[in-house]
Amino acid sequence: MKHFQPDTFQNCTLGLLLGRAALLKDRIIDTHMEPYGITAAQFKVLIIMAQFAVDTPAELCRHLSLDSGSMTRMLDRLEQKSLLIRQRSDADRRQVRLVLTEDGQALADRLPTIGADAMNQLAGAISPQELQSLEQILKKILLAAGDPITIQRLGEK
Repeated sequence: MKHFQPDTFQNCTLGLLLGRAALLKDRIIDTHMEPYGITAAQFKVLIIMAQFAVDTPAELCRHLSLDSGSMTRMLDRLEQKSLLIRQRSDADRRQVRLVLTEDGQALADRLPTIGADAMNQLAGAISPQELQSLEQILKKILLAAGDPITIQRLGEK
């Protein structure tokens, strides 16, 4: 279904609103993670590792739509903070596995609470029904676009 036309596209704010909401979400997460010395980007890596049992750089790249160079730098910073370590796979020495350290696991255990507080701050202005509708609409858009992570993680729900 076509909702937009070139002659009226200057009135389209969908992209702007989606982008601004994503930026606001990251700023809110940054604020909530500041006491832990972690950025929103690092929060995303840790929560994906913890919630989805993702343990390879390649899979993290797919989840976060990052290139391998950016992911390497991100993992370097998390390793410097002693939150994770890289281990060579016993089965295939070319494969690197990511493992949360004791400190990393302790922080990961707190992330659902911190994340819930951040998302409550982000979505505090809308009703539960509006939030459910927003999530359903975004899921529908992402599934229709063939987003592999949405299909893999949310397609069956």
